[in-house]
Amino acid sequence: MARTKEFDPDAALQSALELFWERGYEATSMADLVAHLGIARASIYATFGNKHDLYLAALDRYREARNPELFEELSQPGPVLPAVRALVERFARQASEEPTRLRGCFLTNTAAELAAHDAGAARIVECGWNQMETNLTLALTRARAQGELGPDRDPQALARFLLVVLQGMRVVGKAGPDAHRLRDATQQALSLLD
Repeated sequence: MARTKEFDPDAALQSALELFWERGYEATSMADLVAHLGIARASIYATFGNKHDLYLAALDRYREARNPELFEELSQPGPVLPAVRALVERFARQASEEPTRLRGCFLTNTAAELAAHDAGAARIVECGWNQMETNLTLALTRARAQGELGPDRDPQALARFLLVVLQGMRVVGKAGPDAHRLRDATQQALSLLD
């Protein structure tokens, strides 16, 4: 007779996500995971596979949880540009405030740590960034249709620019918040929305 799990796999995955997000992949050992999750190494392997498999599952969970919030914010009825501006300002604020600046974005952290040599991690990062770009493009297309952006503006190019700036804010903030850099970058990004 098969034994039932003595832990909640969903809660364990969330706990692993938090640990990986805080420490990164390389700095998190299996012993760290066993201690943090409070479950045996064999149970981790049986449920999630190896450390790499668990990391990718945690990263994918993070991506899935973050993108619906963004889509919801950008798809509200009415004027679009205030929501886009608020998004840019929120990223700048998070990049300069403790403790969010130290954690950064799990996708961005993964891009910097693993994506160059880990196809699975790169695929999830790219998926997350594609979703963000798509959400921004749809919002900016709607803004152009509503007359908030000029007809000559390219929503996809603007969305790509914003994606790069927003992710860059996370990197700059994590390395050490320079209020002048973040403020100037935010102002320049916002000026393109006028």
